[in-house]
Parts: sequence; C-alpha cells; structure tokens
Amino acid sequence: MDESCCIRQISRLGSKTVFMKILLIGKDGQVGFALHKKLASIGEVIATNRNELNLENSDAIRIFIEKIKPDMIINAAAYTDVDKAETEIELARKVNAEAPKVLAEKASQLNIPMIHFSTDYVFDGLKNEPYVETDQANPQSIYGKTKWEGEEAVRQHRKHIILRTSWVFSSHGQNFLKTILKL
Repeated sequence: MDESCCIRQISRLGSKTVFMKILLIGKDGQVGFALHKKLASIGEVIATNRNELNLENSDAIRIFIEKIKPDMIINAAAYTDVDKAETEIELARKVNAEAPKVLAEKASQLNIPMIHFSTDYVFDGLKNEPYVETDQANPQSIYGKTKWEGEEAVRQHRKHIILRTSWVFSSHGQNFLKTILKL
C-alpha cells in the first residue's frame, strides 16, 4: 500500500516535512466516528473499535501502542451506559479509568500528546451556572466516578488535553436526541 494515501503532510519546519501517526481509540462511537473523518486530512489515522483494541486488557493496550508507535493518542472511547455502569462497575472502571491510565503511561513513555474525552458527569449538577474546568468534581454515579478516575490518570501525563462533553448527538449511533425524535 502506498504510504502517501494514508499519511498527510501536517506542517513544514523549514524544509523538513513532519508527518503524524494518530491513534484514535473509539472509532465507532459518535465522537470517534466524527473525528475519524476529520483526522484523515492531517495524518495517518490508526482507528480502533472494541473488537480491534480491547480496553479491558491493559497488556493488549500496551502491546498495541508499542507496535504502532503513534505520534499522538486520542481516546474517544468510553463505557457510556450510565445506568448499566451501576451494576457493571468493574467493566466501567476498566474502560473509563484503567484504560486511560495505560494510554497516558504509554504517551508519557513515548513523549507524545494525548487527547482524552470525558464528561460533565464528573460534576454533581448542583451549580446554577456553567461549570468551568477548575470547579470541584463531585461525581454522583459510577459512570461519573470512573470517568473522573480516568481524568486523574491522564493528568499525570504532561502533554494532555481533557475535553468534557455533554449531550453528544449525531446522525451516527444511538443518542438521546434520536430517541426523542422517534418518540
């Protein structure tokens, strides 16, 4: 396969061309699906879903990253079934807390940036105005707690960005808006 079809020039440093290999985790979710389309224009995208990278298996994550040696990691994957997380606590913790920790550790070892998607569920919802990133987290659910644990792990990596989302919807996948429109 011709590398030029997968790798796009993203910047020039003098006469040196820099290419980026981006690991996108969670390509089948709403955020990952949208990102996958856009990221192809700036670099080679290695996009995974749950069948291609098992986020319940820390060793599998480490091996996968060591094999591909990305220049950036974007984690758009999560265990997002808020209600089910209350009974599938261990699974939610593995995907939302332990996997981001391993991703951040590998990003640190490779000295590469990491972007991690989180949620407003890290807050308790009691504030009467918009939350800001410095507000005290106070998650009220297993989902929120495990996402907060994931954020805390990612913060240990110097080159990180954490993006908190709320009410994600798109034409792809299941979401609240599509459910309401069907009703």
